[in-house]
Amino acid sequence: MRVHVVSDVHGRADALARAGDGADALICLGDLLLFVDYDDHSQGIFGELFGAEEATRFIGLRTQGRFEEARELSATLWAAIGGEPREHIERMVREQYARIFAAMPTPTYLTYGNVDLPALWPEFTRDGHHVLDGQTAEIGGLTFGFVGGGLRTRYRTPNEVDDEEYARKVEAVGAVDVLCCHIPPAVPGLLYDVVARRFERGSEATLEAIRRTQPRYALFGHVHQPLAARTRIGRTECVNVGHFRGRGRPFALDL
Repeated sequence: MRVHVVSDVHGRADALARAGDGADALICLGDLLLFVDYDDHSQGIFGELFGAEEATRFIGLRTQGRFEEARELSATLWAAIGGEPREHIERMVREQYARIFAAMPTPTYLTYGNVDLPALWPEFTRDGHHVLDGQTAEIGGLTFGFVGGGLRTRYRTPNEVDDEEYARKVEAVGAVDVLCCHIPPAVPGLLYDVVARRFERGSEATLEAIRRTQPRYALFGHVHQPLAARTRIGRTECVNVGHFRGRGRPFALDL
């Protein structure tokens, strides 16, 4: 049984169409959308709406931790183009989702990332796309658990939830053979991004569940350039499956 796993797709529909080649199933751990591209500032919803120059200013403010100024810049730009920001965003999100879900092979088992808009997914999923969050699925005779979304941060990404809600989803999954989350467990080496030079938030609830139930694997993404891509907690192999937008290839798991 071979399963391919991707996370942080961020618009890479071209590579996603090939991600299931040679596998019995594909698992996608979320962040399908590209709001801001930190490498090519002309790409993503922000860059397409406001241009690369304004995206560069916005990214610079966020990188420096000047989030209030970044929000003020964003508000000024939205006012200049008129209309409701939500309408503009949802139109462009739908355009991205249409391309991404059309490219997604079947079967795919997927959960949400912190930048996704879960309410829109039912418009684009098709037969063979299994969306799971706080739920399990049997794949090749093994039980896979799925926990989507992220925790609250100063970045205020669209699909962040309170720690208590996230912990309830982890608890609902229970003991599984493979635990699949968008964000890592709260292990410092797994959370530090060596390029962005910052710690992302990880889940204490996930860490405790791994220690308690000892799944064979814990798979996740979210941190694009982690200090440590994998570690072991007891018998559990914890693996960051990689930044799919940058890598363009899946993590292969042979079971």
